Amino acid sequence: QVQPVESGGGSVQAGGSLTLSCAVSGYTYRMGWFRQAPGKEREGVASILTGSSSTLYADSVKGRFTISQNNAKNTLYLRMTGLKPEDSAMYYCAADQRSYGAPWYERSRYAYWGQGTQVTVSS
Repeated sequence: QVQPVESGGGSVQAGGSLTLSCAVSGYTYRMGWFRQAPGKEREGVASILTGSSSTLYADSVKGRFTISQNNAKNTLYLRMTGLKPEDSAMYYCAADQRSYGAPWYERSRYAYWGQGTQVTVSS
């Protein structure tokens, strides 16, 4: 059973940086990070093919966020720099074992979800 567990959220001032981590056990084909602010839909932030350097990003975070993985540690990361107040949200780690499915930024693409970690950016 794949069970993502996030950590690393917190509060930071605008322009600051944070790195989120996600421990994932079991086989995965694709992993991703999503976020959801109060009153808004959950949106895809970034995605990566497990064991590769193939990454995808939402336009809103390109150039500021970096998704990466440490396969030896079964850990997914999201390095966030140049944070803005609009980046404030609950961030979720997601994983899936299928090589096919909905686009990477769709919630339905992922079968396994973590509980989320809060990121708050103050101006």
